[in-house]
Amino acid sequence: MSFNKTVLIVDDDPEINELLTMSLKREGFHTVSAYTGAEALRAAQQHLPDLVLLDVLLPGMDGFQICSEIRKTSNVPILFVSCKDEATDKVLGLGLGGDDFISKPFSPIELIARVKAHIRRNNMPPKPEEQIDETLVFDNLLIDPAAHRVLVDNKPIALSAKEFNLLLHLAKNPNRVYKNEQLFSLLWDDFHMGDTHTVMVHIYNLRKKLEKNPAKPHYIRTIRGVGYKFNDKPAETAE
Repeated sequence: MSFNKTVLIVDDDPEINELLTMSLKREGFHTVSAYTGAEALRAAQQHLPDLVLLDVLLPGMDGFQICSEIRKTSNVPILFVSCKDEATDKVLGLGLGGDDFISKPFSPIELIARVKAHIRRNNMPPKPEEQIDETLVFDNLLIDPAAHRVLVDNKPIALSAKEFNLLLHLAKNPNRVYKNEQLFSLLWDDFHMGDTHTVMVHIYNLRKKLEKNPAKPHYIRTIRGVGYKFNDKPAETAE
């Protein structure tokens, strides 16, 4: 799976950048290095990497800003690699469209394993039950799996790959209640197990993008003490 896969490494520390480069090349990856935000954005457009390793503390444009810019045009997996290890930083990074958060100092073996897992998952063919062209319509919400697009009031909504997959899974199983752990196992790799912030942040982002009033969501409901469900009732007959 790693053959001919390209990883963009964004870190202003030459030693860490070189360490990541050597570790990845030993596993057969191609690598591209960037040391600033501007270099990272140019490299992302020019090389179209299969995954981005992104430091947070960079001169000028920080990693969170870079992630936001990349997410405007690409669903490439983004793994933050940072010495910022607070929960708020992880929540922010995941909320902006990041797929994982690895703290420094890190184990090169674990980092490589995560890189492979994310690239493998991103390149997996759809499961048989997901190979459908049926468009799902709920009130003012349209989900088109074949075109990988979402419309609200006929206006396109930009979602990350994880956000789209989470929404699609919930919408295909309306009114079924899912625990956080179930959504983890369905949509994230094993490295995320136990990090409940991951699902919470993606649900929060979906509500901001889909709901007229995210504080009182119509589509994605919280079942207190249990998890989440997708409500398929029209707004005028909703609970």
